[in-house]
Order: sequence, then C-alpha cells, then structure tokens
Amino acid sequence: MVDIHAHLLPFLDDGSSSLEESLEMADMAVSEGITAVIATPHHANGIYDNEASRVREEVASLQKLLELRNIPLKVASGQEIRGFNDLLRDYERGTLLTLADSSYLLLEFPSGQVPAKAKEWIYELGLSGVTVVIAHPERNKELAASPEKLADFIEAGALAQVTSHSLTGGFGRSVQKTALQMCRSRLIHFVASDAHNVKARPFALREAYSLLEKEAGKELADSCRRNSELLLAGEAIPYEEPLLPKKRWSFFSK
Repeated sequence: MVDIHAHLLPFLDDGSSSLEESLEMADMAVSEGITAVIATPHHANGIYDNEASRVREEVASLQKLLELRNIPLKVASGQEIRGFNDLLRDYERGTLLTLADSSYLLLEFPSGQVPAKAKEWIYELGLSGVTVVIAHPERNKELAASPEKLADFIEAGALAQVTSHSLTGGFGRSVQKTALQMCRSRLIHFVASDAHNVKARPFALREAYSLLEKEAGKELADSCRRNSELLLAGEAIPYEEPLLPKKRWSFFSK
C-alpha cells in the first residue's frame, strides 16, 4: 500500500514529536503492509510553515536513517497546504511541493468552510498541469452539508482524499457516515492515513481499506489503492463522474 498523506517527519508540526517516534511510525507502517509514505507536514495553516526546501531536507535525512535501520519504507516529499491568498504566487516561486514530485498537490480547507478562491485555485493550478487533491473533505462542515460542492470541484478537475480514521469511526459516527457516502458517490479517489503519531493517530490504513471493501465494495477499495500507486508513480488518475442526485442534499442525519 501507498499512503499519500502522513505527518511522519519529526518536529515540523503536530505530527511526530521525535526522531524515535518517526521510526516507530515507520515500523508501524511497514507492519500494515505500507511500502511508501508521502510525508505531508502542515504548511501555511497559520501555525506551521514548512517550505519545500526544508521538507526535502528532512525527508532525505529520515530516509537515510530508515535505510541504516533496515526499515523497508520509502518516504517522499509533500505538504498539506492550507489554502491561502498567495497560494498561486508561492507555487510559482517554488516554495510549495507537489506530492512526491508528481503533478498532484494536497490542499486542505479550514474545517468549517470552503475558501472563496477554492475553484480558482483548482482551475489555475490545472492550467499549470497540477491536479489538486482535496484533503479529508468529509471533515469539512460545508462540504459534508453540501456534497454537490465537492462534486463541482471534481468536475472542475480536482480529486479528493478520505482519512482512514474517518472510515473506521475514529472521528465519530457522523463523520464516518459522511465518509462512506462520499465514497459510494464517487467523490473520493484516495484513502490516506493522515497519521500523526503511534497512539492517538496511527495509520489504520489496512483497517480502513477492509471496512471500505465491506461497506462499499471491493472495486472501490481496489481503485483507491491503485490511485495512490498511480500518484506515487506520477501517472494519470482515471476520471469517474460523481454519482450525486440533481437536487441538493446532505449526508447529515436529521
């Protein structure tokens, strides 16, 4: 398995708090059958700033140590980028990273809303050959309440990634229900761990895929696995039209 979103690098954000914890997380990933992880520290979220050069340095350092410890895990560079006003300018300046140097960029929205410029970012980055991957839309209140907005972004060229703990119920029953319905509606293209540590927020990727296969079918689970592999290889992700009804609706239970 390939994990396209994890906070594996030590000291950079609210993820791993030490080098030893990063190594423990790497061991945990391997034990789940994960062969590659894209390290995606938070960037430009108002608390953490981790520009491209620093992330690359930390990934190279961790990869070297993993090899010395004989831990068979490939680590690639990335960022979990919070949408901000100068996003397009900073991409042109080279301070933003795509995922594993591919044409895919991981974009996070605030939990309570969707930024007004979201569609502009998707469109403008698309003109530069970059596909936006929307991080954990099931945990965004506006997208959960109005999934047709997520469908609109996908039709504009974006992709979306659900968090393993959302599928397994780690963020509560409501988020789990939203996550599964988004998957069934072809609004989700990747499952990723968003792992932060070894206890409260481990990988749980194998468990999430197992639950997804049970609740939404093997074909969908296999597609998400394959899409992560394609992303890591820098290859195109097949487009599937979302399966939303025409009228507005919500995943939230009454």
